[in-house]
Amino acid sequence: MKIHDIPGFPNPLRVRIALAEKGLSDQVQFVKVDLPAAENREAAFLAKNPTGTVPVLELDDGLFIGECTAITEYIDNLDGQPTLTGRTAREKAVIHMMQSRAESELIDPIGDYFHHATPGLSPALQAHKSPDWAGREDFGRRRRVKAEAGMRYFDGVLRDQPYVAGDQFSMADITVLEGLVFAGFAQIPVPAECTALTAWRARVEQRPSVQNPA
Repeated sequence: MKIHDIPGFPNPLRVRIALAEKGLSDQVQFVKVDLPAAENREAAFLAKNPTGTVPVLELDDGLFIGECTAITEYIDNLDGQPTLTGRTAREKAVIHMMQSRAESELIDPIGDYFHHATPGLSPALQAHKSPDWAGREDFGRRRRVKAEAGMRYFDGVLRDQPYVAGDQFSMADITVLEGLVFAGFAQIPVPAECTALTAWRARVEQRPSVQNPA
């Protein structure tokens, strides 16, 4: 297997943590994609993933799988013993519900804020921003407010249970954690009153997979 990504970026880190959780890090070849140089917008990469996003999993038979959730589902179920995406119908439903909320309430608005209310990654990527959104600082501010509301939502969830989807660490925890990493890139601090979220993050960051991802 190959993973096309760039080290240190939030979404690639989600899959790298999942690989470490499953003990599969040494079975994957990593292929660096130069995002600041907009390599992900070139034809060769778009042939692998038409959305132009990383990471992308390349299987030995030539199939390319994009999207962090899909990649995590694949690697978590390779051994027939899923630990991150749920074993029972109930577990799967709750994990996927919270996974979707982590993306819609944290990662998506933080991404919008980062790309449209901050200088962004590099001049090479500026050309790929939608001109209709150029200068939409108000849009960016509203998305930041949504991200902060998302942090408060997950703080409330974590006041009642140890992990985002219940009693066990899951894909949803990885996604919320990387949402907070992305927020750090975008300079959106966690609200001071979100003490449960902050304590959860400190605890999750002690996991070997988070301290030493693939």
